[in-house]
Amino acid sequence: MSRRSGILEFAVLGLLRESPMHGYELRKRLNTSLGIFRAFSYGTLYPCLKTLVASGWLIEEPGSAPEDAVAASLAGRRAKIVYRLTADGKEHFEELLSHTGPDTWEDEHFAARFAFFGQTEREVRMRVLEGRRSRLEERLEKMRASLVRTRERLDDYTLELQRHGMESVEREVRWLNELIESERAGRDQRRSPDAAQQDITGDTGGLPRHRGTTPPDPSEDIAK
Repeated sequence: MSRRSGILEFAVLGLLRESPMHGYELRKRLNTSLGIFRAFSYGTLYPCLKTLVASGWLIEEPGSAPEDAVAASLAGRRAKIVYRLTADGKEHFEELLSHTGPDTWEDEHFAARFAFFGQTEREVRMRVLEGRRSRLEERLEKMRASLVRTRERLDDYTLELQRHGMESVEREVRWLNELIESERAGRDQRRSPDAAQQDITGDTGGLPRHRGTTPPDPSEDIAK
């Protein structure tokens, strides 16, 4: 299995854990909720769904309204198939959520993992965030060393592009620092029931209260 297909399977299982969906709705959610899948097609999604069905992690069901199926049949169109997560599929997804290895720190995989942090245990979130920060700090060190070696040979525009890439990584490191600090505060703080009820971050407890900011998009890093 390729890394890309593995990320897609993870995302599909995560979305279907929330509720059953048909293929069109699932593709729409992948496009709108998970930006890393903006460019993928039905030709990518449906083989993934068939693989998950064959593995016993999903089941296919006809659309919920029988009259819709009849109308579709009369019009020569197939009724929409709804995909539902099985008990084995839920267990498999929860197992995937517990993974904290190096692949979870990479750009696309991290973005997919972060989208489901609300369903992830706090300690797992911490390990993924710290691993991601470590990976980006290593990348940033290499970018700085490369810039020092090559800056005399670069024209102004290429140099500016390199600086832009470094700033993107530095911005994400700062964002990760905020998240990790908030996760630690949520883990260490012993709150009363009244305080917990007033905490707008709910069970996830780790999101810093940004003012008009959005998480960095790993795809913006053009100087990997």
